[in-house]
Amino acid sequence: MTATDLISVERTAARAALAVPGVAELQPTLSQSLAGAATRVRRALGSPAPSPEAGVHAEASSAGTGAWYLEVRCVVTDERRALDTARDVHDTVRAAVASDAAHHGTPAQVTVAVSVVGIAGSHTSSRHPGATAP
Repeated sequence: MTATDLISVERTAARAALAVPGVAELQPTLSQSLAGAATRVRRALGSPAPSPEAGVHAEASSAGTGAWYLEVRCVVTDERRALDTARDVHDTVRAAVASDAAHHGTPAQVTVAVSVVGIAGSHTSSRHPGATAP
């Protein structure tokens, strides 16, 4: 496995996760956030936002079997049940990474763990017709 393979798998997984209805964004882990903060401190103002791949962590099997383990951390909207969104993220990411691996001639077993780390709310007034926004 090369670093390019890892980046490609993470990019494929991030695109797939972000395409799922109900996913607001992907959120990096604490270590990724700290590394990103340190990088931004070194850069001039106006540094780019973290890449969507920052919410995905991929590891290749150490046995060289072509298997992948992915962790996806996402913030979901409150327009769908979080469980339904997480299941869709799991299935979509798994299928996308497996398909991409097969397309490159290396069929792979793909294991995906999805963590919902936040729920982005909508306006209260849209859910409760009688309520007024402050």
